[in-house]
Amino acid sequence: MTEQMQQPPEQTSGPTVPEVLPVLPLKGTVVLPSMVVPLGVGRPKSLAALEAALAGARVLLLVAQKKDDEENPEPSGLYRMGTICRILQVGKQPDGTVQVVVEGIVRGAIVEFTQTAPYFQVRIEQRPDPTEKPLEIEALMRGVTSQFERYARLSRSIPPEAFMLVMSAEEPGRLGDLVAQHLQLKVEERQRVLEASPRERLEMLSGVLTKEINILELERKIQNRVRKQMEKSQREYFLKEQMKAIQQELGEKDERTAEVDEYRKKIEDANLPEKVKEKALEELGRLEKMPPMVAEAVVVRTYLDWILALPWSTRTEDRIDIKAARAILDEDHYGLDKAKDRVVEYLAVRKLAPDSKAPILCFVGPPGTGKTSLGKSIARALGRKFVRVSLGGVRDEAEIRGHRRTYVGALPGRIIQGMRTAGSRNPVFMLDEIDNLGMDFRGDPSAALLEALDPEQNNAFSDHYLELPFDLREVMFITTANVLDTVPPALRDRLEVIRFSGYIEEEKLHIATQFLIPKQLKENGLRPEHVAFTEEALRHVVREYTREAGVRNLEREIATICRKVAREVAEGEATSVKVTTQNVHKFLGPPKFRYGLAEKEDEVGAATGLVYTEQGGDIVTVEATLLRGEGKLSLTGQLGDVMKESAQAALSYVRARARRLGVDDTFVSRYDVHVHVPAGAVPKDGPSAGITMATALASALTGRPVRKDVAMTGEITLRGKVLPVGGVKEKVIAGHRAGIKTIILPKDNEKDLHEIPANVRKKLRFVFVEHMDQVLEEALGQGLGLPVLTPPPTGIGRPQPSIQA
Repeated sequence: MTEQMQQPPEQTSGPTVPEVLPVLPLKGTVVLPSMVVPLGVGRPKSLAALEAALAGARVLLLVAQKKDDEENPEPSGLYRMGTICRILQVGKQPDGTVQVVVEGIVRGAIVEFTQTAPYFQVRIEQRPDPTEKPLEIEALMRGVTSQFERYARLSRSIPPEAFMLVMSAEEPGRLGDLVAQHLQLKVEERQRVLEASPRERLEMLSGVLTKEINILELERKIQNRVRKQMEKSQREYFLKEQMKAIQQELGEKDERTAEVDEYRKKIEDANLPEKVKEKALEELGRLEKMPPMVAEAVVVRTYLDWILALPWSTRTEDRIDIKAARAILDEDHYGLDKAKDRVVEYLAVRKLAPDSKAPILCFVGPPGTGKTSLGKSIARALGRKFVRVSLGGVRDEAEIRGHRRTYVGALPGRIIQGMRTAGSRNPVFMLDEIDNLGMDFRGDPSAALLEALDPEQNNAFSDHYLELPFDLREVMFITTANVLDTVPPALRDRLEVIRFSGYIEEEKLHIATQFLIPKQLKENGLRPEHVAFTEEALRHVVREYTREAGVRNLEREIATICRKVAREVAEGEATSVKVTTQNVHKFLGPPKFRYGLAEKEDEVGAATGLVYTEQGGDIVTVEATLLRGEGKLSLTGQLGDVMKESAQAALSYVRARARRLGVDDTFVSRYDVHVHVPAGAVPKDGPSAGITMATALASALTGRPVRKDVAMTGEITLRGKVLPVGGVKEKVIAGHRAGIKTIILPKDNEKDLHEIPANVRKKLRFVFVEHMDQVLEEALGQGLGLPVLTPPPTGIGRPQPSIQA
């Protein structure tokens, strides 16, 4: 219990204020004149100052601390302006602290500290507020009074007696002090009010009142809006409950019961597997027990909609007529016999064994060779639905398997979404650009595909969203890729790879005549009589305006011609246009590529190689030159590590064979070797350019030119052996396209010759080699069985004007 407060003797007038007063430091508050506040005093210095004041005139100076966390502040830690206060009541609390009630009298400024222990004692100077009221002060007082009245009306926290006290204030300083008592100000702001003149005080409080009024008005608007929303929700709830009661009286079903009954009927009619049906009914039971406004109800509805939308038992009948299917495939695509044969074989197996598993095919080839469009044609030939999902740039495993339902906005993965789009359990499902799958901290999408693309596991494919096994055994999956190098080995092992090589010139002419020209005529609003292409013109476009494995650029060039013809027809300048080799440049501009050999003439230090890229086969010129130096090997042209190592192996072979080539074997100590593979902006890698580099180096060292009509590919070893390489068909077609006459291939690649079209084989001469000596003998045009030549004293091999390629 609090001890009985000591009551001061009654005073009829204000106390006499001594010049020297004890100081009571305050933490976290500032006392203003005219304020009556209770204070808890517990610090030793503060208690000593209070006792000294009680022993004297019961007056002391209250000063705020600059830092609240200081228990024993120094004189420098106190503000220099405080309030002289009269002690009204004193009482002791059970915890040892003293409760004191003080009343602010007047401002007091500290002149000097006369004592710092056992308590602060200072000499003061009273700072009473002036009482005169010029017009400007009068206007400020009226404005502050009006603002305070509005503030009190909005806040509703100011007692009526305190409000009347403010309204009756006549002096500007007293008005400011009374208003400041009722505002939520920081210690620093209250100290500025204490130190300010009446005019500055009123201006400062006017700004604070304006801000507080704006905040209170905004709060009131928000509260009103929330209250209206609550009233609307309560009203709707009340009306719905009334509606339910009325419907029950009339024997009708309410909306919620009708929805549950509708879902139950759909589940019964959907012919779902037993486990799926149990799960759907379980979720429906949860939905029935949920309040109508709960957010979880939306999640359950969405889940039930997905279950009911999936083709658990719906399937399409396959077209088993093998001849009709082959006719459709031939109608849509020219060539691609290997892929077409595989589809026909699958149909034959389905006819004999209807329960056989669907194959997992992978079409690999350059862009524009018809991989994606063949998938659509296969679906049409089989009489199945077609679904295509592009996997390019997919990096999140959840894109394949879906998100768990605990996440907001969760959905099934791409495979389940595709099955819903197809609407049958046996579509042709194309996973496009499987070689462009990414991987990051969210998981590896290619690992998620392992289950879907494994015939032994995909009978129970599990999606994170559904959490139910879905049978994918009847789905015919077809994946496409430009290269297989980026496909993980585990995934590649599950795929039956069918390679799409580039089209040869004759095939492109057939495709342009049968497919591309009719398509572009229709898209550009032309009729066959408006434009006619000669075979020579098409061949000219293929040779000198495109250089690709597929036909995309060829289609663009044909589209360009058709657009320009359409303009002439629309403007009335012509009614029929014949495109020939003489006027192709009018439509397409000057030729973009030079058709024919990679090099115009036999050159020293320049050999033609065959390469395989994502765009198909191509030719490349390897250049080698010698410069006086210290035997350094420089490699340029953005070569990868494997290609750099091939260049080093080629140089080592040439050094080992130097004397047989008629070259001084000490050349490496006197010359630098520079090998460059254009184009410099295109990254290159792989071992298949090994014999080409060795040929270019041997040519540069001996001064013997390399035949311009010879191209080669093969990996070289230090002993000069030529090892087999891949992509032979694409490389040979590229050489044929470039006008090469002789192609040098490794002996072990002779087995790949059957893949090359017969009309291409007839126009080329193939030389199969096992050793680098055979390559040099064919490419340099001179035998290597000559006696070792005596090198000239100042050169390397035979005299030559320049050995730079």
